[in-house]
Amino acid sequence: MQKVDVGRTILSANEQHALKNARMLAEKRKACLNMISSPGSGKTTLLCKTIKHLKGQLRVGVIEGDIQTEIDADRIRATQAPAIQINTEGACHLSAAQVSKALAQLPLDDLDLIVIENVGNLVCPGAFDLGENGKVVVLSVAEGDDKPIKYPAIFAKSIALVINKIDMLAMGVSDDFDLDKAMADAKRLNKDIKIFPLSAKTGEGMDAWCDWLKTNWRF
Repeated sequence: MQKVDVGRTILSANEQHALKNARMLAEKRKACLNMISSPGSGKTTLLCKTIKHLKGQLRVGVIEGDIQTEIDADRIRATQAPAIQINTEGACHLSAAQVSKALAQLPLDDLDLIVIENVGNLVCPGAFDLGENGKVVVLSVAEGDDKPIKYPAIFAKSIALVINKIDMLAMGVSDDFDLDKAMADAKRLNKDIKIFPLSAKTGEGMDAWCDWLKTNWRF
């Protein structure tokens, strides 16, 4: 009896769709980032504030991944940016095929950057290429500074790390979060990773993050 590696088959099919996405985005000269984090890190708030900060400078569209609802997509649309919702109905990650369908619904000719807000999970989404130019991992100080060493794969694969909710450090709410340790652990896993400590709520650190996006993710 011939053995079939189901996991390998699924990944192979996904890679084919991812390659098609990457080729299409390259042909249209559009940048794409895949944003990954645990639930509650503040990804959607970060995206809303980023879109507003970059208004008139970088045109951003969003693909939203959630198990259910259009709550986050509606928040993005309230900023006047286009957003396409994907509901995975229980799956813990987005697939390249799902992203392909969503890309076809976005007004790509009117955008510079597409951000994929993946399903909240630090494990599964990191294993699936979606055709993006790079992955961005978001960590909030409320989650603890041990995430890079507990979930090393996504930090090793990402081109950037956003450490969100640093306003909580000044308030003493998360005074057990060691910012230097979290950054050092991420750098040990990936010496080239760009790190942006910021607060999407207060705006602290947003300039550096948005400047990086403007400088690197407009073709």
